[in-house]
Amino acid sequence: MTKTFAITSAIALGVVLVGTGVYAFWPREVDCGGGAVAGGFDAMGGAFSLTDAQGNTVTEADLLDGPALLYFGYTFCPDVCPVDTVRNATAAEMLADDGVEVTPIFVSVDPARDTPDVVGEFAANVSEDMIGLTGTPEQIRDTVQAFRAYASVPAEPEDEYYLVGHSTFTYLVTEGGKVLDYFRREEPAEAVASRAACRLGA
Repeated sequence: MTKTFAITSAIALGVVLVGTGVYAFWPREVDCGGGAVAGGFDAMGGAFSLTDAQGNTVTEADLLDGPALLYFGYTFCPDVCPVDTVRNATAAEMLADDGVEVTPIFVSVDPARDTPDVVGEFAANVSEDMIGLTGTPEQIRDTVQAFRAYASVPAEPEDEYYLVGHSTFTYLVTEGGKVLDYFRREEPAEAVASRAACRLGA
């Protein structure tokens, strides 16, 4: 029994004893499930520069000293964005309960209406831990493109109540803006928390 346990443990650790030699190998990567993208996750994300709720310019280096759940939306969104951001905040709370700190981040794609004060208030109403970000149209465009997201603001809105078309993915990101996974809006908070924990090795 002891010998069998030792062999099993050695294999799990990626070590095999053959004769008098010790050989190391990489164990098979854990399959956490989730989505895939052409070119892999390394082709997504990266550096960005936006504005926080205090009006300060911030970059991925300032914000991402650990993992985050990043979502693109807008505060005037009638139904989708509030539901999705609450789901993300709930997933972050579940992870925190298990000792895994993940910050929920909301990035507006509607800079004309979403000033720093507006995104700050929106984020605070969802969760005291959520960070709200906005920026210039160019900054937002570049960030959206970096994450292969989508946003379409009407060029000439008929009134102040215009709607904005946008993708609804949530991205699990870490230092340097590296994307580890993404989540569809139909996935519940429990699924987001579980897969995020797996991706983070928690």
